[in-house]
Amino acid sequence: MLILISTMQRPVNAQSRGDSKDGQSWAAVAPGVVEPRSGQIKIAAPVVGRVSEVLVKINDKVAADEPLVRLDDEDAQARVASAQAQAAMHEKARNEKSAGKAANRRDAEDAVADAEAGLADARNTFDKAVHAKRSGSGSDATVTAARTAWTRAQDNLDRERSQLRKIEAQSGTPLPTQLEGQLNVARTELRVAIAELEKLTIRAPIAGSVLKVDVKAGEVAAPSLPQPLLLLGDLSQLRLRAELDEHNAGKVKVGEPVMVRAEAFHDQTFAGKVVAIAPLIQPARLSSPRSRNLTDFNVNEVMIDLNEPGPLIAGMNVDVYFGSEQ
Repeated sequence: MLILISTMQRPVNAQSRGDSKDGQSWAAVAPGVVEPRSGQIKIAAPVVGRVSEVLVKINDKVAADEPLVRLDDEDAQARVASAQAQAAMHEKARNEKSAGKAANRRDAEDAVADAEAGLADARNTFDKAVHAKRSGSGSDATVTAARTAWTRAQDNLDRERSQLRKIEAQSGTPLPTQLEGQLNVARTELRVAIAELEKLTIRAPIAGSVLKVDVKAGEVAAPSLPQPLLLLGDLSQLRLRAELDEHNAGKVKVGEPVMVRAEAFHDQTFAGKVVAIAPLIQPARLSSPRSRNLTDFNVNEVMIDLNEPGPLIAGMNVDVYFGSEQ
């Protein structure tokens, strides 16, 4: 059923006009933008640092947790080495004293420390495998094996930490001696140093493609920079984000089909389906391919899955037609 659109004394544009280029009438028309199913993932630096390596380029496909950018880590590496030496010194001093009734706890603490070291080694091995694959000297199989080893190392650490907590909760377990306490402090400082070092490797939060790279080696990265270092997106499936004029919000429902047009492919139409409608009215941010001007309208964001995106490209502006007359 056709629903007539009132102009409400507003300028006529893609938000308020219910006709398409082929003369067909529609309940509502809205500007939209093509985007990856994941949206555009903005990658920023967690800390301030000088960029030492940009490990990817535009169109590279990456898996979750793969390194993307590395910040200068010379000082952080030195802090880890110093913390490791301190922990080793305190462990040697502790071992010169008998564990007595605290033998089980001591063994569990050592197991956790070994598991933490194993996790760091597995993560480094994974990074080297990814680097080798990107440079042409490695393989997907090597990366997969390194990822599996990293996952197992994390699982092992979780088990050892759980075992230590159980032992610490047992009645009758004596308090740590001074030497044991000093070792625990040293191991905590080592743990912190490793965590700070890990922050200097910026990793992919999802599997996807590199859409844009806005950083070069030698530049300074910081969390406060307005421009992200990289953009990532899962291009395995595209979707649309349309901005529907708030006065038309009641005319669109989840599950209904839509028709999409793009100026770049003026002789083609693309089918889709409304999959979500935001419970929020907000100022418009998109321009229509027909008007090319932002409006001062308030809009309702509508998410649309495309049946077949064809030649549409992420970032492309489109017009979305809702509720055709049958």
